[in-house]
Amino acid sequence: MASLFALVDCNNFYAACERLFEPRLRGKPVVVLSNNDGCVIARSNEAKALGIGMGEPWHLNKKRFAKCGVVVRSSNYTLYGDISARVMTVLKTLAPRVEIYSIDEAFLDLNGIADCERYGRHVRELVFKWTGIPVSVGIAPSKTLAKAANHRAKKAPEYDGVCAILDDNSQINALERLALDDLWGVAGRMASQLERFGIASPVALRGANPEAVRAEFGVVMERMVLELNGISCSDLVQVNPANKSIVASRAFGKAVTSPVELMEAVSSHVERAGEKLRRQDLCASSIRVFVMTNRFKPDQPQYYGTHTVRLAVSTADSARLLAAARHSLHKIWRAGYSFKKAGVELAGLIPRTAVQGCLWSSPDTARRESLMKTVDDVNRQLGRNTVHFASTGVERSWRLRSEYRSKRFTTSWEELLEVG
Repeated sequence: MASLFALVDCNNFYAACERLFEPRLRGKPVVVLSNNDGCVIARSNEAKALGIGMGEPWHLNKKRFAKCGVVVRSSNYTLYGDISARVMTVLKTLAPRVEIYSIDEAFLDLNGIADCERYGRHVRELVFKWTGIPVSVGIAPSKTLAKAANHRAKKAPEYDGVCAILDDNSQINALERLALDDLWGVAGRMASQLERFGIASPVALRGANPEAVRAEFGVVMERMVLELNGISCSDLVQVNPANKSIVASRAFGKAVTSPVELMEAVSSHVERAGEKLRRQDLCASSIRVFVMTNRFKPDQPQYYGTHTVRLAVSTADSARLLAAARHSLHKIWRAGYSFKKAGVELAGLIPRTAVQGCLWSSPDTARRESLMKTVDDVNRQLGRNTVHFASTGVERSWRLRSEYRSKRFTTSWEELLEVG
């Protein structure tokens, strides 16, 4: 076999993280809410069994969830990110090559493994033993088929969390249990186009003529046909491509009508985006600021404002970025509106070592770079916002609602697990 991939997927990851430090939640229906406690973005199996769907709005279901004994948690991305890093660290000890695909998924290279199903069980057991997170493992000769195998590993109890589909019969059997839009990379619109072309199922797509599919839908879908036939067209991606832009934005916990509060929020986003920029050793050539009202309240005046500043010299200095952001916000501020969201986008990203000065401005000095590094180090070691610019505010009444957030058990000294 030319290639062999395993897709390791954490089961109900956000809910599993919440249960990790609160064992009393095991066996209970758990849902995790989106930013600002808006809607359901994660569910335990028990919550799914109650018929709770993804995207259900929290404010319309409070009584229903309480009646069913549903445990509600606000998003705790700090906790989820740290637990994800621990899971990925374990996986990197178990395979020579690992592609981190998302916060809760990773592809492993299993080439050369004689008994891949047994090895998949070893991976599953070790991840759970070392992190407490349950995972499912799908194994196949292509990444697309590994996704299908993982679906069977999750849904079919007889596989006990590990499914290997290495021959034609097992692959067809797995694909027969999927809808067309369940396939990795096939969204609803593409599924409709395929159906109009006479391809109504994953098995039918597997049996289609690759050249005919390419003529109608392009090379990406041709590769999908080949992958469904066990011919790998996509190798592991171990080095993430450089970002073309960095966006930082959040909805507000309450309507914002004050220019001071709006500037605090925008400044906070600039700080966060600048930190990400420096972490990747990049500099930004432009910054865009945008603000918007709540489009879900059509009875209120609506406004969307955006303004971009082209920087004379690319920079990663938060002070320079904040000065440009203040200029943009001054341009787009409008009185009389209730703003729901604001954000910034850093674009034209280039490596720090490639920045060139101009007649009127110079690149970031060594002293400013050292200052920014010190700020980042302090915030990383002692917690976000330990050191911050005054323009980001102190009370920050506009912050997201997180009424039901659990503690950041692994990243905050003040919120460590207490054992009584």
